[in-house]
Amino acid sequence: MNVSGELLFFFSALGVFNALLISFYFFFFKKPKNSSNFFLGFLLLMLAIRVGKSVFYYFNPELAQIFIKFGLAACILIGPSLYFYIKSIAHTDIISGFWIVHFLVLTVLSILIGFLFPETHNPCIISDITWIAIIYKIWLGYIIASGWLIRSSINKVFRKNEKLSGLDFWMLSIFMGNFIIWIAYTTISYTSYIVGALSFSFIFYLLFLLIYFRKTKGAIFDKSLKYSNKKIEAAEAQNLSKQLSNLMEREKMYTDSNLKLSDVANKMNILPHTLSQFINDNLGKSFTLLINEYRVQEAKNLIRFNTNTKLEAIGYDCGFNSKSTFYSAFKKITNTTPAKFKESNS
Repeated sequence: MNVSGELLFFFSALGVFNALLISFYFFFFKKPKNSSNFFLGFLLLMLAIRVGKSVFYYFNPELAQIFIKFGLAACILIGPSLYFYIKSIAHTDIISGFWIVHFLVLTVLSILIGFLFPETHNPCIISDITWIAIIYKIWLGYIIASGWLIRSSINKVFRKNEKLSGLDFWMLSIFMGNFIIWIAYTTISYTSYIVGALSFSFIFYLLFLLIYFRKTKGAIFDKSLKYSNKKIEAAEAQNLSKQLSNLMEREKMYTDSNLKLSDVANKMNILPHTLSQFINDNLGKSFTLLINEYRVQEAKNLIRFNTNTKLEAIGYDCGFNSKSTFYSAFKKITNTTPAKFKESNS
């Protein structure tokens, strides 16, 4: 391999190597461990396997057939990974086990196609009706479905009076990056087979540069963003309300004095910005006020039935981290002090 070939191999394989590392990070280390992190990690892993096969095949045309089929089988799972990742963050859905059906059916389909077409197809020729062409069509189908999920974000691009939020920008970047990689692979008969791998490396680093620069100016999902153009639908809001009530009334998460919004969102398996949006827009209050209302209600119950317990101890039991915060929150919510409430209910 000459110097130009070595450089080509380096840059085409660079994205694959780093995508593998990032996918393992999202699988094993990224917190909270929710569905969106899982699907993003899986998407990167499938892309890394597919693109990695391309790199090794380009520089070693005698690559064993099993590796070629393994790489192309991973390709069939790129589409559903993209779709369910975007679904988990765009519609704030609680992803049910239905995604497993998609993955199982497509995995079985790729195995069956591999048996039906046992010969090694030339990956540079996809005009024939081969199992490669079938897989690329499935991939495109999920790309189109993903585009439908974020159609409101896409429409914002063409409207002068609407600005893209951080979430819109991120979803569009992931969507367009995936679409460009698909185009690169489906047009290799007119360009070069290594173009797909180079495109992946370029897009991979472009996306993470975007993450870096957006983090220097604020979070990817701007916490100060007002969600006036993206209200949570009534059915979904009702579902979130039930989950939140269960966590507070049954598990009494509010008794943790160090409770954070991200802790509750993790329990509900949603993004923190989604929970913040729901509390602010649908409940009309802040997270702090919501938690303090549960704490004060618990304190009122304890005061009524535990007349011998000191008020300060009750405040700590309900999740307040000091006497002053307990008294100020209690008075703000009930318009009376804990002592007067105790006296009126004794």
